[in-house]
Amino acid sequence: MYVAYIVNQDADEPLAHARADQPAEIPPTVAVPAMMEAIVQDAYGTSPATALRLAEVPLPSIGDGEVLVRVSAASVDKGTWHVMTGQPYAMRLAGFGVRAPKAPNPGRSLAGTVAIVGQGVTAFTPGDEVYGTCDGSFAEYASAKVGMLASKPTSLSFAQAAAVPISGSTALQALRKAQVQSGQHVLIVGASGGVGTFAVQIAKAFGAEVTGVCSTEKVAFVRSLGADAVIDYQLEELAAGGHPYDAIIDTGGNRKLTHLRRLMTRRGTLVIVGSETGGRWLGGFERSLEAVLLSPLVSQKLSMLVSTENATDLDRLRDLIQTGKITPAIDRTYPLSETATAIAYVQDGHARGKVVITM
Repeated sequence: MYVAYIVNQDADEPLAHARADQPAEIPPTVAVPAMMEAIVQDAYGTSPATALRLAEVPLPSIGDGEVLVRVSAASVDKGTWHVMTGQPYAMRLAGFGVRAPKAPNPGRSLAGTVAIVGQGVTAFTPGDEVYGTCDGSFAEYASAKVGMLASKPTSLSFAQAAAVPISGSTALQALRKAQVQSGQHVLIVGASGGVGTFAVQIAKAFGAEVTGVCSTEKVAFVRSLGADAVIDYQLEELAAGGHPYDAIIDTGGNRKLTHLRRLMTRRGTLVIVGSETGGRWLGGFERSLEAVLLSPLVSQKLSMLVSTENATDLDRLRDLIQTGKITPAIDRTYPLSETATAIAYVQDGHARGKVVITM
């Protein structure tokens, strides 16, 4: 059941007042236009330039427990490319759409202002600044479930806040799964990426001694995040850290499990967050499956992470942000019209931290 709401047909005209006979439970709204600019994806495609287009479309409807958000910024990550391409194919069977994408565009992280609240929503009111996830965030407006949003950290700009939801939540859940504690030695593979930059900072907030792994040109950047040591994988072996690791968070490598296991303590934990082999069917997921199957046979804990987006973790991240323990690292921003260029930049592996789309 969709909740009725008033739409301003002309953005220059004030929103009409509700009639006296309207049900009292219809929530208040702010003026919104009837149409919006958004990135549109009609079919899966491997080239952002051809798969995506900027168009004027109607605003999305909201249902019970949902809000309409005026999007100020949205972020790009590796997952954006996967949603756009529908690869690996296994993700299509996981609910993203078999023949064509279900989402109107591949954007998922956002930060913005609540414009309209749906039936039963009490957590937010129009005008509240929020951040979180939804389907179709590369647009001027997006509908989002209340359970996927939290109040925006007041210390962050909208662009900074948009960088947090997916990458920050993934890093937090990976470190939590690895049961990282104060005094432990933690290795972050892919420390300069979206998830990796958060993982380095959160692990430090947990009191761990952190070693980051990245390419030569990003060593100084990873060190600036607070890493105690940095390994340049182009010049050094990962064993250069000189001691076994209590936990390894692999955010996108494709190193063999036997190699990673040699770097860990006898009771160490490996959490595989991502893998990029380019395979169309599993795309590297087979390494995660191998880890799960091998784990019961060895003393070390080998696991994969299936991250889940939720307001509770966004609240936890906000606390870490407000206390200065983590700060989103943004490489660059692009306007909505250059979303395809932004996605290509991330996919090419150039980004240091996050890339953000601003409206």
